[in-house]
Amino acid sequence: MLDAAPDQGSRKLALVPDYHICIVYEQQIVGSVPQATARLSPTRPMTWISGPSASSDIELNRVEGVYRPRHFDVLVVAVT
Repeated sequence: MLDAAPDQGSRKLALVPDYHICIVYEQQIVGSVPQATARLSPTRPMTWISGPSASSDIELNRVEGVYRPRHFDVLVVAVT
């Protein structure tokens, strides 16, 4: 989840690339959506990224990466 904080970069860049890598510090990971939303600012626009997207056209041909990146990796950094 992004809430347009200064350290997060452009929200639109998170939605546009074919490959998105997200770097997350271990202490940022929580166990539930309510815990995560409690850490975000309600006064900022939010972007929720769940991973690669896929859709099918009228002929049921699967197309990946329609609305979000086709490839999405998360790198978890442990700070000691």
